Amino acid sequence: MTTQQQPPATDDTETLPDPVPLYGCPYKSNPYPLYERMRDVGPVHRVLFPSGVNAWLVTGYEAAHAALNDDRLGKSHDRGNERWRARASIMPEPQHSQLQVHLLHQDPPKHTHMRRFVTDAFTPRRIDGLLSRIQQLADTFVDALPDTGPADLVGGFAAHFPFRVLAEVIGLPGELAARFDRDWGKVVQPVGPTDPGRPLYEVRLHGLQSYIAEVVAHKREHPEDDLLSSLVAARERSELSQEELDSMVFQLLVAGQEPVTNQITTALIALFRNPDALDRLRAEPWLMPRAVEELLRYDSAFELTTWRFFAEDGDLHGTEVPAGDSVIVSLCAANRDPRRFPQPDELDLGRSPNPHLAFGHGIHFCPGAALARAELRIALGTLLARLPGLRPAVPDEDIEWIPAVLGRGTNHLPVSYDRRL
Repeated sequence: MTTQQQPPATDDTETLPDPVPLYGCPYKSNPYPLYERMRDVGPVHRVLFPSGVNAWLVTGYEAAHAALNDDRLGKSHDRGNERWRARASIMPEPQHSQLQVHLLHQDPPKHTHMRRFVTDAFTPRRIDGLLSRIQQLADTFVDALPDTGPADLVGGFAAHFPFRVLAEVIGLPGELAARFDRDWGKVVQPVGPTDPGRPLYEVRLHGLQSYIAEVVAHKREHPEDDLLSSLVAARERSELSQEELDSMVFQLLVAGQEPVTNQITTALIALFRNPDALDRLRAEPWLMPRAVEELLRYDSAFELTTWRFFAEDGDLHGTEVPAGDSVIVSLCAANRDPRRFPQPDELDLGRSPNPHLAFGHGIHFCPGAALARAELRIALGTLLARLPGLRPAVPDEDIEWIPAVLGRGTNHLPVSYDRRL
């Protein structure tokens, strides 16, 4: 829950504030009514984040798709103007320069050069070859759950399963994987210099940076045929700088785990809120691949994209955006646009076609999409098959959504079930 004052309650007859505040428990628990109002008014709105950052939010599907493919909008932080830097450069130096030059913050040709080092590790063909191992890992975590509920599916499953899968895909040794502190992932959540949580934030940051250095040193001394070793080798050949290497490892460890953890929780909550869909998926497990696509559309863990910037003042769907101001695309708002998806607020497990934007689009389309899809199919299928009667153990209103600016999910998901098979 944010400590900032929550936005005032509004109804459909009220004029949207300028900027629109994007924080507070009501917004995080259900942002979709606000996104609907914003889409009805227009595709681009000035918004305010908890850190005090003002940005331009793109909300409609057509506008979002265009923005994700607009080569005028660059991702490099060097494009940000002084107004943006005053609030948004939360990570202090030297860590900002050392850990923030990964793929999400690069433009071509640098982005093209760096992305080629990771794509082979996440191809659908390679992921298909790992399905039996991913299933084995899912079963291992379910085996450790209590024989009967209640249980916390985040602490007992969703927080650990994606990271163990990721570790095997990228070549993170088991002893190092076991020492990874999920709390380090919170360094991507903005904590301003005067925030009382700043000292804890810096402890997490230093801990993660030390861990990354240890991972790199280990792979340098013990190279294998894996992604982490290939990145270290690229550094040895001067094809990557040290900062680029550390940043890419940072991105893999954080972006490769937490969004999948969150997507497991958002998918389960969506199914709990739609019991007919849950019953159908139990009865027709062959629907799982299509169901996963619909669950990604319906409530995506990637709620908002990271920053984009115009190099010079530009028109964005009829709105003049100053150079260096941040432009952010709401993937969740785009995925509920009725002009693209009939009955967008309904969870339709048989929806087809389903061209959602949960993994983005264009050159920054998530390279780990195939892995994430496989993890979701196996996670949900295993939980539903092995935990008969799976249901929430707390009222819906007691679910606490994480206050992360860009993502959706919950840190705890108490559930009950009849027995563990």
